[in-house]
Amino acid sequence: MRVLETSLYAADLDAAEAFYGGLLGLEKVTRAGERHVFFRLDGSMLLIFNPAETAHPPAPGALPVPPHGASGPGHMAFAAGTGEIDALKARLEAAGVAIEADFTWPNGARSLYIRDPAGNSVEFAEPRLWGF
Repeated sequence: MRVLETSLYAADLDAAEAFYGGLLGLEKVTRAGERHVFFRLDGSMLLIFNPAETAHPPAPGALPVPPHGASGPGHMAFAAGTGEIDALKARLEAAGVAIEADFTWPNGARSLYIRDPAGNSVEFAEPRLWGF
């Protein structure tokens, strides 16, 4: 098995769309008003939901997706090589995004941590962190 989709929650979808689609350059697949914006990754999806909207049960006749949501900052990690991390760090710093941490794990893998506009912890890590 593998992860098909990862979800984060953000009340301000405009800021999330600008960050993930604009700054990080992810391919936007769809946006449904103030409910969600979805991005395509390599073999998976990043789903950004507005927790105030997804906490409600589906309307009659809509797809029966159960209500869900989260409070507080979430976390996700993108797989990235050393050169990609260097380029991302430069792009993020140029855009005024604070680098929260940039270090090498005991196994030699590098991780770069930032916060998205909603306060979620976003990591860019070399896949060898987990032996990939």
